[in-house]
Amino acid sequence: MRVVLQRVKYAQVKVNDACIGKIEKGFMLLVGITQDDTLETIQKVAKKCAGLRIFEDEEGKMNLSLEDVQGDILSISQFTLYADCKKGRRPSFVKAAKGEQANALYEAFNEELRTYGIHVETGEFGADMKVELLNDGPVTILLDSDEL
Repeated sequence: MRVVLQRVKYAQVKVNDACIGKIEKGFMLLVGITQDDTLETIQKVAKKCAGLRIFEDEEGKMNLSLEDVQGDILSISQFTLYADCKKGRRPSFVKAAKGEQANALYEAFNEELRTYGIHVETGEFGADMKVELLNDGPVTILLDSDEL
């Protein structure tokens, strides 16, 4: 599992010009699921996201968590995080989980985040989405379950 986590001032996602998810201060997550991911993987990555202390305290140090700042999450499914660009000019996505498995694990990931008391907004799995955000910092972190 791969997650691109961005600390944001706001983020929103639209499908067919209609806003379906919107947050203010918090994290915008791009979530990639691979065919080898399990519920255990999902739990491990959700715990890491929920506990990261990357908001600044009074001294300007990254010391505060999402809970500390009462932030939210906008979670967007992103199979292209498993693009393999080694050969040619057209990426291969064979490592990305197939639709049914990926959607089930993506939904489980969002539910796991909610168990930490976090308000989670989502995009629409498999839809053509337009995502807008204001990256705060900028702070962008790549989480890979193989490295956690």
